[in-house]
Amino acid sequence: MTYHPNLDPELRAAIEAAPMPVVDLAAMTLEDLRARRAEADAFVAAVPRPETGVTIEDRHVPGPDDAPEVRVRIYRPAGGGGERPGLYWIHGGGMIMGSPEFDDAMMIDYVERLGLVAVSVDYRLAPEHPHPAPVEDCYAGLVWTAKSAAELGIDPARLAVGGASAGGGLAAATVLLARDRGGPDVAFQLLLCPMLDDRDATHSSEQHADAVVWNRSANRYGWRALLGERAGGPDVSPYAAPARAEDLSGLPPAFIDVGEVEVFRDEDMDYAVRLARAGVSTEFHLYPGAFHGFDMMVPGAALSLRAREARIAALRRAYGV
Repeated sequence: MTYHPNLDPELRAAIEAAPMPVVDLAAMTLEDLRARRAEADAFVAAVPRPETGVTIEDRHVPGPDDAPEVRVRIYRPAGGGGERPGLYWIHGGGMIMGSPEFDDAMMIDYVERLGLVAVSVDYRLAPEHPHPAPVEDCYAGLVWTAKSAAELGIDPARLAVGGASAGGGLAAATVLLARDRGGPDVAFQLLLCPMLDDRDATHSSEQHADAVVWNRSANRYGWRALLGERAGGPDVSPYAAPARAEDLSGLPPAFIDVGEVEVFRDEDMDYAVRLARAGVSTEFHLYPGAFHGFDMMVPGAALSLRAREARIAALRRAYGV
């Protein structure tokens, strides 16, 4: 594979030393996808959990109307206590893969460093469960978290919503739903390389069609799985693709980051600018030479360390800790 000339040298060296296979999602059957999910789940299950005093608990909580319960994974700091900051987290996976367990290490790190309580939602996946099932599961989990704040030890005035990749797009959509449905109150939104726009019409989607990890073909597959034939058409809800939202006013302060050499670059930059123009306090980071998910794929790289510290710093400011 030929990598983009702007790719960060340290990231380039890491992926050249251990090349990542290119998966043609478009050629996959549903059975292939399910097998790949099972392989990913088995891989994650085999990774040793970090040594930690953080307690982890799974619960099933009320889902959307006329839908199954939703599993949430709760991370609490050692020592318990109440009135802590809260982070409601939504995992990535292109709308088609993933689970809360994928982000165990990240949630443990946030809990240990910030003293917060994290709640991660296991939403239904496309294509078996197209829009609006995933975002409605995410919203139902947020409603439960806010209602259960006292029991969870969360200060309801310091409840943030965050997510990465598809989870970042779902986080943005969940925050839009919370605004439009009159609650729950969200203090901050942490959107990491979010998947926001189904239209596949930005310069970066063309410029980085062969991007590392998540390329243009994979992105089209994810949106088609979520939206079917509606993907890219005129009748897509902003609760599916937040870039479609015409009004971004009245939303909580936001942090958005994205890599320079990835498909989501332009849609994320545009969303950050539109938030700021709508009067929403917004912090935005464009990481030079970074590909999608670089901080997870090459966690020890200097750029990855910078990105993680910027997110921690943003949460500290949002929580006042």
